[in-house]
Amino acid sequence: MYILCMFGNLIIIAVVWVAPKLHTPMYFFLCNLSALDMAYVSTILPKFLDSQITKNTSISFTNCFTQLFMYVACVNTEFLLLSSMAFDRYVAICVPLKYPIIMDKIVCIILSFYPWTVGTLNSLLYVFLISRLSFCDSKDIIHFYCDMKALLRASCSDTKHVNIVILSEGYTLGFMAFGMILTSYVFIISSILKINTSAKRLKIFSSCSSHLTVVLLFCGSSLSVYMNPDSESSTELDMMLSLLYVAVVPALNPLVYSLRNKDVLDVLRIHKVIS
Repeated sequence: MYILCMFGNLIIIAVVWVAPKLHTPMYFFLCNLSALDMAYVSTILPKFLDSQITKNTSISFTNCFTQLFMYVACVNTEFLLLSSMAFDRYVAICVPLKYPIIMDKIVCIILSFYPWTVGTLNSLLYVFLISRLSFCDSKDIIHFYCDMKALLRASCSDTKHVNIVILSEGYTLGFMAFGMILTSYVFIISSILKINTSAKRLKIFSSCSSHLTVVLLFCGSSLSVYMNPDSESSTELDMMLSLLYVAVVPALNPLVYSLRNKDVLDVLRIHKVIS
């Protein structure tokens, strides 16, 4: 999964870089998503693979909180970036004549800069809150990476205030972004159904349904982990869901968003990347 994710996302960035016809808002956001996914999986999977091979599951305090910072920043950024991408597709499909005016260079920069900034600042808040907690003597983290809920379970301090922040932000930031994505796709699907040409309608609907499937996998699994009440029985389920949005979704993104796209495949053929 790690190799597939890195290779697929590097191809996307390289193809968009060399092909002037792909220098559009849609592919600009896709490059942002590709860079984010590479940082995302590189934060967690190499350490996880190392622990499986060497059987050394220890991690230093500094490395643990660095991993926590990168992980939370990437998750928050991806939520907001997916909402920016959904808005871009909404404008392109629902109001195509105004698309060049609405999605100009400044708007694209704002819609990409905002997720990275909010994600980073939000992550700093969580790292600050959790780093001030006291941890038990065993310092065992029941997870395959430094997850927030796993760190809270390992703490001997009162974690109610941190849990309140997680739930509050989950409902505001997470569900707000998820709601914006779903709203955009409702309008998109509504516009698709009005298209007279069945072939064109099927092509656009196929693309949007693939995008929406990945969005539902990522948002649904991540929100399920952090919005559920914590219990010992939920630990194994949390780890399974975490693997879904930490490894599977970032590996699927290149296939769903670009490598099934005719424009990308044409560029790949021209540059003899594929036969």
